[in-house]
Amino acid sequence: MTEEAYSPGLAGVIAGETAIACVDQGKLLYRGYPIADLAENATFEESAYLLLHGELPNQLQLKGFKDTLDRYRPLRGELIDALRKIPAPVPMMDVLRSMVSYAGHFDPTNGTDSDDLRERATWLTAQIAGIIAARFRLLNGKEPLDAKPGLSHAGQILYQAHGTAPDDLSAKLVDLTLILYAEHDFNASTFAARVICSTMSDLTSAIVGGIGALKGPLHGGANEAAMEMLQQFKSADEARLWIREALAGKGKIMGFGHRVYKNGDHRATILERELRKLAAQKGQGEWMDIYDAIKDPMVNEKKIYPNVDYPCGLTYYLLDLPLDLYTPLFVASRVTGWSAHFIEQAANNRIYRPLSIYTGPAERAVPPIGSR
Repeated sequence: MTEEAYSPGLAGVIAGETAIACVDQGKLLYRGYPIADLAENATFEESAYLLLHGELPNQLQLKGFKDTLDRYRPLRGELIDALRKIPAPVPMMDVLRSMVSYAGHFDPTNGTDSDDLRERATWLTAQIAGIIAARFRLLNGKEPLDAKPGLSHAGQILYQAHGTAPDDLSAKLVDLTLILYAEHDFNASTFAARVICSTMSDLTSAIVGGIGALKGPLHGGANEAAMEMLQQFKSADEARLWIREALAGKGKIMGFGHRVYKNGDHRATILERELRKLAAQKGQGEWMDIYDAIKDPMVNEKKIYPNVDYPCGLTYYLLDLPLDLYTPLFVASRVTGWSAHFIEQAANNRIYRPLSIYTGPAERAVPPIGSR
């Protein structure tokens, strides 16, 4: 391999083909459908079915998919017992990584063909939502709740976490974030899942690998980091002063920039519009002032645009969700995209084995231990 072929971070390298998502400057498509159209006219369940099955469901197919999710929602007693034993300070993403791996020991599905994998993906989608909610309850000194059939996937997460049926706005906004987070081409966590699949490993292992990759603040953890950044300001003036100093010092501003989108993240635009409605309804306009105090100089002066994590962090905050849930909610959505990529990779597999450029010492002999 020549040095000219080296691309740090695999930037610009085409690592495979996919029919699942199209990500470029002008559009984001799930199986050909624009993300804005799905956000406006579909639910997360419809989007998840689309990713896993290749087409949007009709009414009968959607009912069957929801029924399957509901059937797989109950957590085994062994999982609840394990959750109780995890120390309270352990971050939710670490808990989720461990518990998804543990749940895999009780996988109720069988087989490895595409239909079997879709069934397993649906089981994992239901279980992940339940694990998040159960852990949240236990941390707050409450017992995990059984699922309430008939709620949306987003509504189910909120109900099992808080114990009351969510209001329409909260359920709608969480549902929207799940749609926006469900899939995004060969991002770091998806690529990790595909690499694991390429070794002919199993779907649960690939999802655990995806969770590990998503945990990092340069990937899924950015929504938590963005909100932590905003929380340090008491006013828009404080935020304006801070961003000037941060830009002068060439500091990294969390929630901005994207490896693919250079002219703005389509998902951020969609979510920000709803975020402004939420802030107005809750009388929290001062948060939007702080939000804009950071955003405006980034966009207008630096031409660096928000990615979806920037508005998502504040959206979850205004919905009274704790920071430690933000990236796990990302997982609750992206499990569908990871699974779709696993199924696609398995159907036309070749193990990933890139080359590297050696930069260590030249060849040398091993000296006797007494002379080292």
